[in-house]
Amino acid sequence: MAARALVLRHDLSMLHVEIASPTATTGTLLGVLADDPYVTSVSVTTGVLQRPAGDEIRFDVPRESSQEVLDRILGTGVQHVGTVRIEQVPTWVSQPAFDAMIAAPGAGADAVVWPEVAQRAYNDSELTWTYLAFMIMATLIAAIAIPIDSQILVIGAMVLGPEFGAIAALGVGLVRRRRTLLRQAVRTLLIGFAVAIGVTTLAALAVRALGWVTVADLSRERPGTAFIYTPDRWSFIVALIAGVAGVLSLTSAKTGGLAGVFISVTTIPAAANTALAFALGDWLEMRGSVTQLFLNIVGMALAGWATLAFQGTVIARSGRSADLRRRRPADDPRRA
Repeated sequence: MAARALVLRHDLSMLHVEIASPTATTGTLLGVLADDPYVTSVSVTTGVLQRPAGDEIRFDVPRESSQEVLDRILGTGVQHVGTVRIEQVPTWVSQPAFDAMIAAPGAGADAVVWPEVAQRAYNDSELTWTYLAFMIMATLIAAIAIPIDSQILVIGAMVLGPEFGAIAALGVGLVRRRRTLLRQAVRTLLIGFAVAIGVTTLAALAVRALGWVTVADLSRERPGTAFIYTPDRWSFIVALIAGVAGVLSLTSAKTGGLAGVFISVTTIPAAANTALAFALGDWLEMRGSVTQLFLNIVGMALAGWATLAFQGTVIARSGRSADLRRRRPADDPRRA
């Protein structure tokens, strides 16, 4: 037993929660924590808060069993007058925490901590000058890649584009019924793409006047970038897969690189080709690029919504069922 307690855990399966609680809610919150079998290291420091007057409560909980206790904590309304801080613990050594993690149903990597997801969605979908700058730079790079048929520059533009955060926020807003988040994400996408396409169109008109690019550059064979303006059934399928992968990367404790997700879709290149085709008067190619852009955004948004809905219902329900099955033998008074 002592040897097991010395095992060093370096992962994101444990959460540390701190609550700034008014005195009136402290007793209720401690009751919530006492009822949860997976909460460990509970401590309370009374009378330390000045505004509002109250106490500070701290505890640890495995990620896979955190949402239920967080729901009960937020159900007290403490967040309206105090603060709930949630932190991932990258490295920890604790026998009680280890036992709680082993006993908790499910896996930490599969668990969705909704306050964490919602906060990230709000941050990633906020319309800022930095967001617009990245959108413009990514679209300009893609616009350069198209006439010279450079796949490397297209990939670079996909990685640089920041639009996936806002697309994922659409799914979060739909699943969690956050109208403010939904409006923010739609506004950020519309303004971001409009500004990026507008600036790229002006740049395309300038280089056209200089004779650096002509309609022939778009109409010629471009095997490396033809997929940008020729949407087909695979375009939507790829967008669906990319949307699922992107949302899983955002919600999972085992975060993977999002570069692979960005490279799998063609939102930024399609926006760039739309600007180029408009500036050069190639309406057929412009129509294909707009269709490609629409299919990718809709596909990723739908996939994100479906993935989050699945995680929030099916996986969460299976975890609660496993928890009930695990507790029932000990709690059943009919058992001999």
